[in-house]
Amino acid sequence: MKKVLIFFHCFCIAFPVSAQQTVTKEKTAFQTSSAWMPEIDVRSDIAIIYGANDRGRHTFEERVRSWRERGYNTHFMTGIAWGQYGDYFFGKWDGQQHLGVGQVQQNGDTIWHGHNMPYIVPEKSFVEYMKKGVIKKVIDAGISSIYLEEPEFWARAGYSAVFKKEWQNYYGFPWRPQHESAENTYLSNKLKYHMYFNAIKEVSDYAKAYGKSKGMNVKVYIPTHSLVNYSSWKIVSPEASLASLPGIDGYIAQVWTGTSREPVYYNGVQKERVFENAFLEYGSMVSMTAPTGRKLFFLTDPIEDWPRDWSDYKRNYEATFTAELLYPMVADYEVMPWPERIYTRPYKVANSDSSVLIPRYYSTQMQIMINALNDMPLSDNRVSGVNGIGVLMGNSLMFQRFPTHNGFEDPQFSNFYGQTLPLLKLGIPVQTVHMENLGYAASLKGIKVLVMSYSNMKPMSADVHQQLAAWVKKGGVLVYCGRDDDPYQSVMEWWNTKGNQYKAPSEHLFKLLGIKADTDGSFKAGKGTVYVMRQHPKEFVMEAGAGSKYVNLVKEAYEKGAAAGKLEMKNNLYVERGPYDVIAVMDENTDTTPYTVKGPVIDLFNPALPVLKEKVVTPGTQALLYNLNRVANRKQPKVLAAAARIYNEHATANSYSFVAKSPVKTLNAMRVLLPAAPHAGGTVIKNSAGETLKDVKTGWDAASGTYFMEFENSPEGISVQIKW
Repeated sequence: MKKVLIFFHCFCIAFPVSAQQTVTKEKTAFQTSSAWMPEIDVRSDIAIIYGANDRGRHTFEERVRSWRERGYNTHFMTGIAWGQYGDYFFGKWDGQQHLGVGQVQQNGDTIWHGHNMPYIVPEKSFVEYMKKGVIKKVIDAGISSIYLEEPEFWARAGYSAVFKKEWQNYYGFPWRPQHESAENTYLSNKLKYHMYFNAIKEVSDYAKAYGKSKGMNVKVYIPTHSLVNYSSWKIVSPEASLASLPGIDGYIAQVWTGTSREPVYYNGVQKERVFENAFLEYGSMVSMTAPTGRKLFFLTDPIEDWPRDWSDYKRNYEATFTAELLYPMVADYEVMPWPERIYTRPYKVANSDSSVLIPRYYSTQMQIMINALNDMPLSDNRVSGVNGIGVLMGNSLMFQRFPTHNGFEDPQFSNFYGQTLPLLKLGIPVQTVHMENLGYAASLKGIKVLVMSYSNMKPMSADVHQQLAAWVKKGGVLVYCGRDDDPYQSVMEWWNTKGNQYKAPSEHLFKLLGIKADTDGSFKAGKGTVYVMRQHPKEFVMEAGAGSKYVNLVKEAYEKGAAAGKLEMKNNLYVERGPYDVIAVMDENTDTTPYTVKGPVIDLFNPALPVLKEKVVTPGTQALLYNLNRVANRKQPKVLAAAARIYNEHATANSYSFVAKSPVKTLNAMRVLLPAAPHAGGTVIKNSAGETLKDVKTGWDAASGTYFMEFENSPEGISVQIKW
């Protein structure tokens, strides 16, 4: 790395020449449609450049170059279901107008994502445009990591001429309106799923092949909402099936306040439960990808798409951020989308009509948190509590959400939450298992009890039942919940066609297991056990107190059926990741005991970075702590927490120096471990021009051996030297 030495009269610091800088680490990222600006230089490893078109006064190539010159790895992202594709829509690309490819609902209206930007039915011409009009241009610009964002087909769509043609080609018979029957709805959504699966397969295969022709190893990722959220929001997407495609290298789990604040039912009450929802969303993304070995980035957002006030953003950011950290098998992160809207747009102050740019207290806290992600280690530790309970889910959860047929409703996706929330609220870190991944041995590894229901999904192949039956017969314990009376039980599918005549898919599963389970009960199957509860899971959360019977059944299945020990119930989740303690304490629990961590610990959700003798986490809140008891070498100086990224560290027997970089117009708070207190005048802090900073705050904490500093940030770098 080429460096320029900038000399001061008392010491020197090596500043890297940013245009020559090359980042090889790819642990953290953010996405932006903007060219580089000092206000949004958040110092992650990767800048994901959004959109291949020109933006404002900058061409695509100029936007890419502006971030490369600042030392970033540059990747590329674009929507696969919508985007600023005016050259395609209005005929510039191939001489034909294509606005007719928009997704159309029953009343004939196109569903729009923005002005002249329809949600797209991905028919052949659009797939070709994505290949030759977008992906080729990006690879020609030297970018080898491509993100095809949000393959989304609205459940309420399916009425356009393009879709009707695709129906005829796929099924071999004329289109049927989905609102007329459950079977039509199921077939319509199955086709939507297939179309985006095929579109992504073709585009990713092209990207790989074209990149190879240019000597490049192109990687393709899918940024996508969780299956939990898409099912809740009535959107169809290929989701889990993409993880097995050779052309897909990984995902970004798009989970944030906006998805996780969707109100859900629990104990008869419908309201926002942001932490719990986020925990289940991230978990569904882990179970979707982990068995396939694909890379997974977790995303969260310090704000959200809808305008709220800053205190609302802060509270819910802490909840979603904690939820992602409770999955220690993931340590790659998209730290934020759209820094330009976070740092440069005003939002409301709580209990006020005034709007302001991001408050200093929040930008400092946020930057402490995202810089902790740069350091966050993978861990083999498990979240506290019983980790052996799973809930089966599958892509067909998206097929039954809209419209309602025969009076069968699933308000707020309650058949899913009925299986998960009663356990999670008791401090049981319930896992999800994707039926599409059952062919991978890792999918059921460690699962002692698997809960499933066909009240809100259906198996898309008989292989699912073969795999489940084999698992149970080897000693697995299955809990089946459902009345099997929803209108989708009889849709035209494999269990009632080609010689099969089962009235419900569960009949096929139970036959393979050698049991007849028409009523509640427990049944032996080989070395395993099947428990049947003939209630829809939605009943466990939509009715006050109704979840206790379900919890008791899971308890029996775990303790007696699986003989796995005591099913521990509590009100919290905790995991240790290197020096970090991650804690969430849930409310709506008869146990209202706070969770206490003995110090000394640094509170990373507090912009003042206090060192606490103990941290008490109350129900309904979360905490991220840096535990000083787990610092390996107390004599080695180290930045423990900071609202800036640290570069060029250098330590001697009596000094420690580094460069701190973060966006302009933000405040850096940091806590540094030192072997001794700095001597008077021993701290020198200068900007990149060699000017000594004013308004610097410092403080020595003798009990913890840590030094607090606070000063203005700069993306150009603030040099710090400390002597003792």
